[in-house]
Amino acid sequence: MFHVVQCRPLRLITQNNLSSMCLKLMLSRPIAFGQIWKSWFSSCSLVGNKNIILMGPPGAGKTTVGRIVGQKLDCPVIDIDDDVLETTWNMSVSEKLQDVGNEQFLEEEGKALLKFSASGSVISLTGSNPMHAAGMQHVKKNGIVVYLDVPTAVIMSRLKSMKVDRIVGQSSGVSLKDILEFRKQFYKRWYDIRVLCGGDIAAEVVAEKVLDAVKRYQNSELETFISTRSGRSGRSTEKDSSKYFSDVVTEGLATDGGLFVPERGLPKFTAGEWQSLIEATYVERAQVILERCIHPADIPTSKLAEIIGTAYGENFTCSKIAPVRHLAGNQFLLELFHGPTASFKDFALQMMPHIFAYCIPRSCNYLVLVATSGDTGSAVLDGFNRLHDTDKQRIAVMNFFPEDGVSPIQKSQMIGCQKENAWSVGVKSDFDFCQTAIKQIFTNSDYTGFLTVEYGTALAAANSINWARLLPQVVYHASAYLDLVHQDIIPFGSPVDVCVPTGNFGNILAALYAKMMGIPIRKCICASNENNVLTDFIRTGVYDLRGRKLIPTFSPAVDILKSSNLERYLHLIANGDGQLVTQLYNQLENQGHFQLRKDLLEKLQQDLVAGWCSEEDCLAAIHSVYTTTGYILDTHTAVAKVVADRLQDRTCPIIISSTAHYSKFAPAILRALRIAEIKQNPLSQLHLLSSYSPLPPVHWGLLETLKKKGNENHQVCAADMNMLMSHIETLIQNHFM
Repeated sequence: MFHVVQCRPLRLITQNNLSSMCLKLMLSRPIAFGQIWKSWFSSCSLVGNKNIILMGPPGAGKTTVGRIVGQKLDCPVIDIDDDVLETTWNMSVSEKLQDVGNEQFLEEEGKALLKFSASGSVISLTGSNPMHAAGMQHVKKNGIVVYLDVPTAVIMSRLKSMKVDRIVGQSSGVSLKDILEFRKQFYKRWYDIRVLCGGDIAAEVVAEKVLDAVKRYQNSELETFISTRSGRSGRSTEKDSSKYFSDVVTEGLATDGGLFVPERGLPKFTAGEWQSLIEATYVERAQVILERCIHPADIPTSKLAEIIGTAYGENFTCSKIAPVRHLAGNQFLLELFHGPTASFKDFALQMMPHIFAYCIPRSCNYLVLVATSGDTGSAVLDGFNRLHDTDKQRIAVMNFFPEDGVSPIQKSQMIGCQKENAWSVGVKSDFDFCQTAIKQIFTNSDYTGFLTVEYGTALAAANSINWARLLPQVVYHASAYLDLVHQDIIPFGSPVDVCVPTGNFGNILAALYAKMMGIPIRKCICASNENNVLTDFIRTGVYDLRGRKLIPTFSPAVDILKSSNLERYLHLIANGDGQLVTQLYNQLENQGHFQLRKDLLEKLQQDLVAGWCSEEDCLAAIHSVYTTTGYILDTHTAVAKVVADRLQDRTCPIIISSTAHYSKFAPAILRALRIAEIKQNPLSQLHLLSSYSPLPPVHWGLLETLKKKGNENHQVCAADMNMLMSHIETLIQNHFM
């Protein structure tokens, strides 16, 4: 084993006025860095004896940034090219490459890396080091690998200005761009931290970003979550007021009845960082955004990448995952129905089960409870059914839905997705009862304690009350804006409006979170159907359930009166005043209404406007759009289209969230298109729609689900808490005992 001490560290020694005798000693004896530097620099080092390892493509600025970081930390700096390879080979890197060729060069480079050792240093790798697995494993053992992620177009420009036209691994017929893209898979394999370096960002700025990222990596205790009903500084009557990401995923609902939110808010991206994602794929955008929202101590970047790749892989029928389609004028549709169960719920629920399985302790079984107004149920069942068999053995799912409050196809989906560990139970009530019942079960410590002691089973939530359900939805709102920029519809920085059909406020809250993180969203338009409690609230500040009864509509996913995620937004605009949130929701529970203070209503109305749509207008919009464009809107998207038409001022583009595929609501669509409604089974209705060659085509996943002759039976129970708890115990006994 030899240990490299070369020119850049020596310059640092000189700057610290060390004697020339020390310099000669270091040059003449190949001893480990840690033995010499520890006593001099450990008190100042950000990472102690660990190294900060800078990785990225040629032209990323690793050497320059490494020098600046080393100066700021007052620690040695090592450039693998100059201080290791050229010294070892006694020739320049370019001469070595010309001498041995690409393949042998990578092997020789890897061998040199395997003999290298350092501690407490800043190390700048070569652009090709990550392509040698053994060498990288060796270096990574004692370091934090920081990936300087620079867009390929920027790298190409820099290399051109440096007059570099060929890099390691590039052969005849392979372009420089192709090899840079090829190398990304290796960079993504090894990094612990990513630093976005878009555009003409100065090296000093990148160095500061590196230091900030390393500090975050080393301090997971700073990224905690609190209940919306805890005090301003996270203080609560609960003993466990602050939680980590893995805790809130596992627990779902806070024990005081509130919802978990990040104590320090969501991370903010600079304009340059967002712009660096314009050329990125949906999966790449998701990885970058979620890395900043989930600490690697909870889910390491490599595991997160695996989860995202699984979630948005072959399960989605469109390679763009969440494409943006021009509808008419300044209106664009964000198509969120290309997942396996044909609704926007798939974006979270193809990911959340894998996150959940990773975060939960191995010593306990879990029963995931979910209440659905239609789309969530099948998405939860499908998502958890895709887990590995070993995970399914310790995780079961129970889905409660309003027996007479979902479409026939939605019910067929939920029943068809049932497995031994996943049940659907129809409740003779509405969604609000189902959701309230689950919240009451979670906060019933006697009952949850009984399940733990008697059956060794804990409860968890898969509704959007669970933070892991809400977080992935932020990605598609950000991605939609970046797609408009990429399509040259708008320059980056120009505002857009977003219109979302919403009942539980989760989807529109995700858009508001994207705005907070730096996406230039001007207004979020909340679109309601005839259950327009949110519209009234946004307009007046009064949330009033007195005398209201739920009205079944053609858009059942927004047939909701008690909007759970609104609580998170109120906590946000109240600057974290959990006492106020508690007061408001206690008043809602006990008196059926509450009213916002004037200052909070003014804050709310800076972000939100709202409108609602009648059943007649919903069907008319579906017919009108189909007649003029050939495109079929689902009933929820039609609600949003009607409200957008009324409220937009046409001074900027508006992105309408198309939250479900029209195939799920075939009877209403047939009626809207003025096709004689045929009282046949759901599969026949889809075949009838398909005969009209609609745009987009009938959803393949729904067709496949309806063709399966699976378990056509499901449990039905009265709207009674004891009955629901009895079903829960029965599933636990059947699956875990």
